[in-house]
Amino acid sequence: MAYKSVLTIVTDAKAAAAQLDAAVDIARREDAHLDIFCLGIDRTQTGYYYAGATAFIHQETIERAQRDAEAAEAAVRERMAAEDIRWSVEAAVAQLGGLASLVALRARFTDLCVQRKPYGEGQTQDAEAIVEAALFDGGVPVLVLPETGLGARVGSRVILAWNQSTEALNAARAALPLLKAADLVNIVVIDPPTHGAERSDPGGPLSQWLARHGVKAEVSVLAKTMPRISDVLCRHARDVDADLLVMGAYGHSRFREAILGGATRNMLERTDVPVFMAH
Repeated sequence: MAYKSVLTIVTDAKAAAAQLDAAVDIARREDAHLDIFCLGIDRTQTGYYYAGATAFIHQETIERAQRDAEAAEAAVRERMAAEDIRWSVEAAVAQLGGLASLVALRARFTDLCVQRKPYGEGQTQDAEAIVEAALFDGGVPVLVLPETGLGARVGSRVILAWNQSTEALNAARAALPLLKAADLVNIVVIDPPTHGAERSDPGGPLSQWLARHGVKAEVSVLAKTMPRISDVLCRHARDVDADLLVMGAYGHSRFREAILGGATRNMLERTDVPVFMAH
């Protein structure tokens, strides 16, 4: 397996400069085609206009979203003009409520999606919706970048969060190209269940499977000495000087089609290293 089709979704070319740089770097390293999807988003909520104004305001907001998409596409084309990789750019307009299906359609036939962290100063609600849609609706792994971007040596020392779940295994499978290229992969198991399937050898079967793929892996079993799993993972990442974290993404269907689970959201809010997630 290799990443031969990389996707990044841009709503603001200036704000997404580090994201686009990272996507270009990954596409070059993997000899992949980079698809850049520029979105203009109508963030209004239908039903909240005063009587008689709906059609007028709707047209105005759609036109504004169209201008945003065109501006992002123009900036991306200018940025990519001198690049020596294979790339393409497309622009579209979407309302917030229809964002998931549009993103999923583009993400479904790619190997990896690269996005900046959806939380923090200057971020809007569509940033989280884009990551969710790629993960849960598009079924593609997502590499989420911190504010500092990709980093010079990303994928050299990798933490692989392991809790025996299907999501964690899917993340490990999806990340295999990165894991095989790493200098060291640290499988981290936090408070393994005493009566679980791997109670006598936490992380052992995963380590053996990875070794057969040529991955240099070791296992760390940690106690949950902090309130949240994300706290323990972030501290361990700093302790071992990790430059990439691989983990399963957890979603709960309730008010929306997909809502990032607590552990996933906490990790993305706190991390200062790139996070590779799959569901």
